[in-house]
Amino acid sequence: MKKYNYVWCSLLMSALFFACKKDNNPSPDPDPNDPEKGRFVVAALPIAGTSQADYLLTTATLDSGTISTTGNGIEQDGTYRYYTTSGNKFFSMLYGQGNPGAVTIYNLDGQSKLQKLSNFQSETVQAFAPVDNDILMVKMGRSVTSSVSRWYQVSTDSLVIRGEGQFDALDLAGNGELAEFSWIQQVGNKVFAPYFCIKGTTDGGWTTSYPDSAWIAVFSYPDMQLEKIIRDNRTSSIGLYFQNGLAVVGNGDVYAFSPANTVGKSGTEQFFNSSKPSSITRIKSGTTEFDQTYLFNVEAVSEGAYIAGWTYVGNNTVVAALNPKDKKSQWQGADRFAIINLETQSFKWVTGIPDAASIADFSMTNYSPGNGIAYIGITTTDNKSVVYKIDAANATATPGLEVTGGIITAIQWVPYEN
Repeated sequence: MKKYNYVWCSLLMSALFFACKKDNNPSPDPDPNDPEKGRFVVAALPIAGTSQADYLLTTATLDSGTISTTGNGIEQDGTYRYYTTSGNKFFSMLYGQGNPGAVTIYNLDGQSKLQKLSNFQSETVQAFAPVDNDILMVKMGRSVTSSVSRWYQVSTDSLVIRGEGQFDALDLAGNGELAEFSWIQQVGNKVFAPYFCIKGTTDGGWTTSYPDSAWIAVFSYPDMQLEKIIRDNRTSSIGLYFQNGLAVVGNGDVYAFSPANTVGKSGTEQFFNSSKPSSITRIKSGTTEFDQTYLFNVEAVSEGAYIAGWTYVGNNTVVAALNPKDKKSQWQGADRFAIINLETQSFKWVTGIPDAASIADFSMTNYSPGNGIAYIGITTTDNKSVVYKIDAANATATPGLEVTGGIITAIQWVPYEN
């Protein structure tokens, strides 16, 4: 069973989590082939042995070579870790499965190895991302009788929690169910938090009676005051659990994908209940409303497949991970990749990826320097785990760095301190 499928099952529920930029017109990150400017961090879960925790490996390039989890890297404390980078700091977040979580912070030392800067206990959170000079973390209320949700701001300068507050997930949804953030994203000087509705742990778990709406909560920052709820009934909810469904492009427009994978419940039977296809919507720069002139039905051009994640690579383009309709899930899963130009609504399958039947897993957190290239870890059924370099311009993928003895779960770039 895939690691992340196991996580979702064990939680009764999927960054790639994807790396976030601090402004609407980010410059490309340093040349990923220049080891003088930083190192890549590759998180890998060992295939053999008793360890159930990721190892963090550093490498100068993702384009070629081999690294191993055996005798290398830093073993993480705790089974389920998720990652992000802000500036020259790498953040490792422990999901405690109902127990306290933790935040471990690293940077690169003079020998290009990760060194621990701080480690402190925190709440287990369900969404987190860089916002200004903070890592914003959110713990969601999961029961209609315990619906208070809490947010925390970890300063990337002082490496401590500098601010915190709360809101009510039941009040936020306003329909008798709970708002559950799929992720959070800085957009200008605001925080956009797309959410789906769930009945909660006391009445139906991850099922909903509201499958055909998309919502985004808009908060001011840094005071985290709710400004409004953006709603659209042309699609289902945005993103997946632990999966960012938003992309901010160069001109400040925000695009959102819906996997249309909500679940209903009748008696003990659960079933997918959205009538909407997997689609992409848009919020124009400087606005807080969905653009009613834009709707891209992805299922119509993908043989019925739905988007399960994406990586923004610059120039209004994403590398999208797609899952066929007969493998639909509430959680992450994909066996094909495509290049989508969000502005022109063009779609092209990526060639050079392993055959769909042989893909066992792919990394949740992926990397792009913003130059039309994405690096995604793919593990095949023979336990071969390789970083694939996907070129959006020609929709091709080539194998690069191989990780032996481990399943790639995340890829990040960490620059040296200036």
